[in-house]
Amino acid sequence: MNPISVREVFSKGVATVYENEPLSRCLELFKKEMPPVLAVLDDKGKYVGVIARRWIIRSRLDPVATKVKSLTRTAPKVSPEFSISKAAKLMIESGIRQLPVFEKNKLIGFVTDENIIHGAVTQEWGNTPIEKIMTRTPYTIEAHRSVGAVLSLMREQGISHVPVIDNGKLAGMISIHDIIEHIFQPQRRQTLGEIVGEKVPVISVPAKGIMRKPVITVSPSTTLREAEKKMHAFEISCLVVEEKEKLVGIVTKLDFLEPISQMEIPEKKLAIQFGVKGIVINPDQQSFMIAEFESFARKYQETLELGTLFVYMKTHGTSHKGIPLIHCRMHLKTVKGAFVSSSEGWGVESTFRVALDRLDRRLLRSKDLATNPKYVSAYLQKMGIPEEEL
Repeated sequence: MNPISVREVFSKGVATVYENEPLSRCLELFKKEMPPVLAVLDDKGKYVGVIARRWIIRSRLDPVATKVKSLTRTAPKVSPEFSISKAAKLMIESGIRQLPVFEKNKLIGFVTDENIIHGAVTQEWGNTPIEKIMTRTPYTIEAHRSVGAVLSLMREQGISHVPVIDNGKLAGMISIHDIIEHIFQPQRRQTLGEIVGEKVPVISVPAKGIMRKPVITVSPSTTLREAEKKMHAFEISCLVVEEKEKLVGIVTKLDFLEPISQMEIPEKKLAIQFGVKGIVINPDQQSFMIAEFESFARKYQETLELGTLFVYMKTHGTSHKGIPLIHCRMHLKTVKGAFVSSSEGWGVESTFRVALDRLDRRLLRSKDLATNPKYVSAYLQKMGIPEEEL
């Protein structure tokens, strides 16, 4: 793909809000001007960060009583001359999908995930079939299961979209945004009629009560360009991939961003990229994780060749003796396929190691590696299991 710069795709113009104004002011601006994000200014008019509408919705805070600065985030600054690949990498690392664009120390606009994806699919890469980037065999939930079960699944697996199945067929889609909008915002409960009543614990509402339908679907052969066009037309962030009326995959904006972020990575190399939310990784922890990954990469480099391990870590705000409860999700995308693992535990290093061990096991269960004695033997030795016992 020919390099595309941020200058070619970013959204010009800036809508602003002051950090000491209430969140309700942000909601007014989002409704009136529909900007992708708001630039937050201090009392002197100096830029201090950004705030997005979905952060306000997800926070469940009182927008009248809460000030803007409580949800303001510091986003990586982007130059117009940055490649969209570099911008995508910064989005993944920071967890912020709308980055401020500065030229000569002046804020001139924002570049969003949608800007980057659209720019990328206009190139030859846009002819790639969606099956190349989709997450295969996604986690699903039965229509009769509760919203509480959906939330548990989302937390355990670190996902934000779950297809809903009814009698073996795709019936709808639930996102974390849907749950917050319909369940946790009291003013929205009455819109659900008899499904959600004050006599019924909201967490017990069945998935089918809040799912979105019909589900927008594509086939595995649909090109990335066509898929992006469909997501834009329906204003959605997720597509379901079906083949012969069977659910075979799911695609989110993150599935687009991940390969875009790696377009400048040298060939024949396994790389690692982190996306961290609510956690400060110190140098010792970073060195530990890099060393663990390098050992993992040496083991699989020959077979997997080119690929990237995306590591997403976040905390749920719980801690024990000062050690945070960490959720770690790994998504290894390679030329031989995609592999996913996750773990939850106390502390960064131990949680990372458990997730990497689980990824190791999944790789060994894959068709490409399961028949390779070299990897099987090494894994059995690591687990302390004599080969003759199997």
